[in-house]
Order: sequence, then structure tokens, then C-alpha cells
Amino acid sequence: MSKLLQKVYSPVDFKNTGHQLIDELTNHISQVFDENLSKVINWKEPHESLTFWKDFLSNGDSASLFEEVLQRSTHLHHPKYIGHQVGPAAPITLLTAMISAILNNGTAVYEMGMVTNPMERIITELLCVKIGYSDSSSGFLTSGGTLANLTALLSARKAKVSADVWNEGHSKPLGIMVSEDAHYCIERAAKIMGLGEQGIIKIPVKADFSMDVSLLETHYQNAIQNGIEVFAIVGSAPATATGILDDLDAIGSFAQKHSLWYHVDAAHGGASLYSSKYRHTLKGISKSDSVVIDGHKMMMMPGITTALVYKDGRTSNATFSQKADYLLEDSQESDWYNSGKRTFECTKNMMALHWFVLLKTYGEAVFDDYVTMLYDLGRSFGETLKKDERFELAVAPMTNIVCFRYMDRALDTATLNHINRQIRQKLLEDGEFYIVQTKLRNKQFLRVTIMNPFTTEKHLVKLLEKIKIISENIDVLKP
Repeated sequence: MSKLLQKVYSPVDFKNTGHQLIDELTNHISQVFDENLSKVINWKEPHESLTFWKDFLSNGDSASLFEEVLQRSTHLHHPKYIGHQVGPAAPITLLTAMISAILNNGTAVYEMGMVTNPMERIITELLCVKIGYSDSSSGFLTSGGTLANLTALLSARKAKVSADVWNEGHSKPLGIMVSEDAHYCIERAAKIMGLGEQGIIKIPVKADFSMDVSLLETHYQNAIQNGIEVFAIVGSAPATATGILDDLDAIGSFAQKHSLWYHVDAAHGGASLYSSKYRHTLKGISKSDSVVIDGHKMMMMPGITTALVYKDGRTSNATFSQKADYLLEDSQESDWYNSGKRTFECTKNMMALHWFVLLKTYGEAVFDDYVTMLYDLGRSFGETLKKDERFELAVAPMTNIVCFRYMDRALDTATLNHINRQIRQKLLEDGEFYIVQTKLRNKQFLRVTIMNPFTTEKHLVKLLEKIKIISENIDVLKP
């Protein structure tokens, strides 16, 4: 072995670098918990970042690489991080991520997943119990909600469509029903599957942005009359933009009436199965045929860690009827231990470790505490906004996602849209808070997702105060 490769794999070098990095990460977590010591984000324009890293690759000090990464990244553990739907990972999962990286076992086949494939089965069986499925249910973990939703819809097509599309293709138009406000990955999955625009039957939402279930029958019959074979319907729990949950119970009854596959995208809200206070928000989820839940959203795991579970485990085994002789043997059993038969992934990291270590170390109660606290805070923030005439709430929050906008009733919609976009951009550049934005019915809203258990009502009130100050210095407000 060359001296260079010996250095690459040196246990001594690894130990020294590792100890230093753990110290830096510990200091990082300690600092971001105190908002007075750091910003959520040190904003740089894309071209600035590109220029910096190009120069660093040639001229930077390798000893400072990790420090630069920490300083230039968005700090999810900071209590003023209230942006995207990715939570601050529990520190213990840093250690499971390290184990996964060093072992590098691609767990699609049992020989490489002797530890985590049994863990996956345990985890998904526990989820099935929480949902209310029977003993015949099962599932697996996969890399993200987008991939999981696509896999579920492929399972739906395999189970419900009259033709053998997987092996023979299809000439008849196929369709799925979904809320017009569902996550964009559902439409993307449908188009990947070749359904086209006509195959995505979008159901309008009500005033509260939930699917208008009173329109389901009409849209279904219209699709049938247009020659479309509808095979699935998707419920959002919740919709990403608004945090509003569809009526899962009513959708489930409709699916049963027409023998449709019923899939619930609970990537964000599925964790509320563990909340004694908010479990009722998922009423009707047990009627589903499949459910997606992200561990990296509301369950304190690093990205990306996603569970896809099925009411009838046999349907997941039938999704991909493709054989790879050098990896997988034919079997009359379900082969739960060879997840490569049921997923796109031929290589999958040991993501089950994150889920398992949290359950083993802290128990299910940690998920209850986490979800309940953040949902409570989302709803109380909604009440605060209702009392302030300088803000307009898009809809009363059902979860920890809150959409609102700065309001001045003397201004028209276009001007208000401009102001709210400017507010968000100035918050981004300032770096004290990190929030995002969304457009609802042609109105620009600021969007907060409360993901950090260290965020308090005081932080949220301070955000509103800062927004008011920013608004006073936007040009269009000046006479």
C-alpha cells in the first residue's frame, strides 16, 4: 500500500481529527442554543460561495475545513431557525451516522444488512401498530419522502391497474386523485410514471386549504367518462405549504367505495401518531393502504430517513417484479430481510440505526414530547398573529406550520406581495432569523415551521417585532 493510502486509513490520524471535530461540534451546539452568540445563517450570494470554495480547494488550509463548513451552513439547532421542514437532529444520531459511514454497509441485501434490516422490520412493525394496521402489514425505510411516495404509487399501480404495466407498458390513460395543494413530489411521481397532466386529477381545496372532499365523486366520474382508469387517491397529512391536514377519514371512505388505493403522505405529520394530544389529527389513517413518514422531519433524525409502510405487506413485495440473480434468490417467502426487492435502492445506508437508537435510548415518549410541544407552539403563534392588526394569518394552524403576511389594508395585493418578499429577503440577509415564504391564492405569505424544541413564544414575538421594523424601511411604504 502506498504511503498516501496508509495516511488515508490511519487510525491515529482519524482519532486525532475525530476528537477535534467532536469538540467543534459540541461547541457549535452549545453556541447555537444561545442566540446571542451566533446567527442562524451567515448569508452569502451563490456566486460568493462558489468563488470561496473554488479558492479554498486550491489555497485553503485543510485543517480549517470543518470550521468553515460549520460557519457557512444554516444552523438548524438555533432556536431562531424556523424555516424548512427539517428538524435539528438529536446529537446521539451523529454517532449512528458515523457508524453507518465507517461500516458503509449497503443494506439492500441481508448479507450487508444483518444489523439494520432486522431493526427496520421492528421499526416498521411498530409504526404499523400505531397506524392501526393488522398483523399482515409491513414496510421498510428508504431515502426520503419523494422516493417513498413514488414507490407507494408504483405499488398502487401494480395492485389496482387492470393491465400489467410494469412488464407490458400501458396504452390506456391512468390517473390518481390528489389535492391541488399536495406536495409537488406527488405530481412529479405521477409524471415519472407516465400519467401526464390528464392523469393528475387535482381536487380543489376549501377555504382552509384542505381537500374539498365534497367534490371527489364529481371529479372521479368526470375522469371515468374521459376514459381514465383512476387507481389511487392521495391524502396529505399535512400539505407542505400550509400545514393543513386533509380529511383522511372521508378520503378513506371514498377510496373504499371505488376500490382505489389509498395513500397518505404523512411525511411531516405522521409523527403525531405518537402524540397523545394530537393523534386525533390523523383520524382515518388506518383506512389507508400505504403511509409515508419522514424521520428527519418531526422525529429528530438526520436526513434522509423515511418509512414507507403498507397495510398488506404482500403488495410491497409485488411492486418490482425484476430479478437480479447475483443478489437475490427466488423465494416463496416475503423476504423482508432483502429490502432491495421492494425499493429503488440497490445501496442504502444504515438509516435504521437513527430510529432504533432513539427508541432504545429515550423511548416513544420522546416523539410525543417533541411533536406535542411544537404543535402547541404553532397554534399559540397563530393566536398571537390573530391579535395583531399588522399581520394576516392565512389559516388557523393545525400543526407547527404557520403562514402569515405583513398587512396594511391601505395597500393593494401586488404591493403587499412585494413588501412581504422584501421582508423575507432582508431577514435572510440579516441572519438573526431564518424563515421561508410561500404563495397562496396569489398572495405572498411568510411561512414559519417551528422545528426546534428550544424555540419559545418570546422568539416568535421578537420575529414579529423585527418584521415591523423592517417594513418601516421598505421604500414602497414611504410617502
